[in-house]
Amino acid sequence: MVTIIVPKIRRGNFVFLAWVGDHSPSHVHVYRDGKLIVKWDIENWKAMRGAATRRVENLIRDLVDEGKL
Repeated sequence: MVTIIVPKIRRGNFVFLAWVGDHSPSHVHVYRDGKLIVKWDIENWKAMRGAATRRVENLIRDLVDEGKL
């Protein structure tokens, strides 16, 4: 399996990281000030680790809709 990191995406003081070819389910890591805020399951729309505010959920949804995640 080849894992490729997508470019860092910065939105609203958050950094979003995802990897192509990473383990299922598809997910994104969200950081703020270098600290992991949430590991978000995009397929099932729930937190895998940590917690997401509504603002973070909305930012993730926007990035998914834009095809960036």
